[in-house]
Formats: sequence, C-alpha cells, structure tokens
Amino acid sequence: MQVFKSLLIKSILFIGSFTFIVNTMNAQPTKLKVKLITLNPGHFHAALVQKSMYAMIDSEVFVYAPKGKELEAHLALVNGYNSRPENPTAWKETVYTGEDYLAKMISEKKGNVVVLAGNNKLKTSYISEAIHAGFNVLADKPMAIDKNGFTLLEQTFATAKKKGLLLYDIMTERYQATNALQRELLLLPAVFGTLQKGTAEQPAVIKESVHHFFKTVSGKPLIRPAWYFDVKQEGEGIVDVTTHLVDLVQWECFPGVTLNYKKDIHVNKAKRWPTVITPARFQQSTQLDQFPDYLQQYVKDDALNVYANGSLDYTIKGVHARVSVTWNFEAPAGGGDTHYSIMKGTKANLIIRQGAEQQYKPVLYIEPVDHSAAYEKILTTAIDELAKKYEGLSVKKVDNGWELVIPIKYELNHEACFAEVTKRYLDYLQKEKMPAWEVPNMLAKYYTTIEALRVATMVK
Repeated sequence: MQVFKSLLIKSILFIGSFTFIVNTMNAQPTKLKVKLITLNPGHFHAALVQKSMYAMIDSEVFVYAPKGKELEAHLALVNGYNSRPENPTAWKETVYTGEDYLAKMISEKKGNVVVLAGNNKLKTSYISEAIHAGFNVLADKPMAIDKNGFTLLEQTFATAKKKGLLLYDIMTERYQATNALQRELLLLPAVFGTLQKGTAEQPAVIKESVHHFFKTVSGKPLIRPAWYFDVKQEGEGIVDVTTHLVDLVQWECFPGVTLNYKKDIHVNKAKRWPTVITPARFQQSTQLDQFPDYLQQYVKDDALNVYANGSLDYTIKGVHARVSVTWNFEAPAGGGDTHYSIMKGTKANLIIRQGAEQQYKPVLYIEPVDHSAAYEKILTTAIDELAKKYEGLSVKKVDNGWELVIPIKYELNHEACFAEVTKRYLDYLQKEKMPAWEVPNMLAKYYTTIEALRVATMVK
C-alpha cells in the first residue's frame, strides 16, 4: 500500500511538472523564421519589399524567374539597396532561371513566403499554385484583373484557410500619414459627426488619384516592360490602381467591419478611357524603339491607346462612393503621383489635397459645417488628445477650416510604406492569423473593381 502511495505521488508530481513545462512552452510563442521566395519579379514593387531588412526574415532570398531584363532590373534594385552608403541591406539573392522556374520553386520549397509583383495576367494563377503547394503569399495589387481571376482568387482564399496559410495583398496607402489620420478623425464623433450617405450625384466619399508612366524609383528612371502597356496583362486602370482607393474607402469608413460583397456592394456606373502614348514616349519608358506585335491592337493613328483610366460610382453598405484613377505620361516639374480624398460627415468634411498649392505633398484639412468658437474648442481638444498617440500633431487655421499639421517623422513616401506593409504581414504570420475582416474585405475590394470593369465595358 505504501509503495502504491509513493508511486501515485511521483506520478502526480510528474504530470504536474509536465503540465508546467507545456504551459511554459505555450506561454512563449515560437519565433517564426521567414524565408522569402520572389517569383518572376516583373514590377519594381517586388524589390521594394527588400528595401529594408527584418529580424524575422532570413537574409537569403530565393528568386525563380525566366532570364531577361525584368529579372536584371529586380536584381539591380536589390543590389542598389545592398550597396547604398546609408543603412545598406544585406540580402543574398539565390537565383534560378530555368524555363521550369515555377515547377522548380514548388519542388524545392526553399522558402515559406512567396512575394509576387509582376505580370497581372499570370499573378492569380501564381497565387493559386503557391497556396496549393503550401506557401504563404504576399502579393502586390491587383491580385485579380477579370472575372475568371476573381473566381480563382475566391477559391484560393478558401484553400488557404483550409491549409492554415496567409494570403495578403500589399496595401501601402493605409500607411500614408494623411490617410491614417483621416481615418482617426472619422472615428471622432465630436469632430466628424457621422458619415453621410450621400447621393448618386453627390457621393459622401470621393477618392481620386493621378499616376504617371514615366517616373523615378530609388533615384533612377523607371524602365517599364512593354507588357505594362497591355491591359490584358497589366489590367485596365479601373481594376489596377483603383484597388488602393477602394481599399481605403473600406478601411477608413468601415474599420473592423466584415463586408459581404454579395450584399454590401452595388456598382451603379463606371467608365474607362485611354491614355495616348506616342512612339517617342513609349521608347522613353521602355527603351524599345517600336511597339511589340501584341500591342498593335491598341495602336490608333500611330499612337498607343492604353485604357489606364477609369472611374466608378458605387454604394457600400448604403454609402455612395466614387473613385477614379488617371494615368498621365509624366508629372509636371516638381510633382509626382497625387491623391485627393473627401469624406463628408454631419459635422465636418475631411479633405486630402495634393496639388501645386500643397507643393504636391498630401495635406489633410478639416472643413466644419459649424465655424463657431465652440467647434474650434472641440477640435483643438480632440487634436490634443490625438497628439498623445501622434506626438507633435496640431492644427492651424486656414480658409474654410483647419489644416492638420503632421510632424515630418510620420510622413512616409511610397517606397517606405512597403516596409510597413511587410511588418504588418510578419505580425500576422507570427500570430498565424489575420483579423477576421481582412479576407472578406479583400474579396469585397476585388469584386468592386472587377464588377466596375464589367459595367464600364458593357455594350451600350
């Protein structure tokens, strides 16, 4: 009997010790080590993910791509980050260039996260192949450019969920200070009131952006591949850059809300129009002296007509919104890509302007319905409180309202935002999950743009 009691006590002590060890292990989550794979990088956004180093990411990156100028340009950008005098990176690019690069990537499986930024005609199938093979995916926008692509994307998200993988797109605009603070102010009823519903003629939310084919990236002129001017490969403007604008409408107006695209989104009207590219400008942008055969279908009067421009009017959970994108060839002197945004509240409108008057830098304005001293006190009190989160934030009086004065330390350029997106994705990977709203809202976003393309191209 005494022997039995002794064994029982030892068993209890063992079980208790084991439970303590297990609980201690569970209390300290394992640090995931990420190994990146870059698949067929045809767009400079793939390299921008590597403009910074990250503690969670191994310095060796495996690149699978066909030989050619696109791969050379990608490697040159990464090498430039490695060799820059200030804060150089230390990436080691291990490159495979066989024609079977996709199959080789899948069979070797040397990494656990695939980065995709390139030809959008191929991108959705690349995403699907990578997820089915067991990789996580961080993809540049757009993840789908047509109806078939959207169907495949929706199926791929379902597969990713079953496999416990994270598929995420690179939404850099959420990290622009003016966009983030427009969202913060929208969440302050005393300042903004509530979001108006608007009408078809006067939407409550308007977002517009202007982009340029010829620009400078990381200090050098950007050479674009010829396929970038083919809307069947790059996608029309209405399904490409508008992705960012639709995302901002969702993210700012309905923070944390899970959207159902079948019920919450209704595209009312949409249109698209071309940017005309002369042979000289095409050569300037691509370094090619003639249009390839696959672009001849878009040539009219010896110039290339690229349907890079589009606008759509839609309702999202009953709120009328309008987004539009315009592509010019080159920005005016001192200028660059620009953004305009207005969100109409019952107490104030929140407006981002980025024109010549703002020296082509985004500036956020608060234009109240009530210009009384009482509202001014409410606003300044609210900004003082918000300054506890954004140190140095203030407002100054201007015509029609106030300008939000944002300390320069919060201002990130387009390239710097890629590191912020990557950090957010790494956090999701570490937690092994994303917020519940992210995937449904990605689907809502791509449904909106692709449905807009259908409406815009309907036979009149």
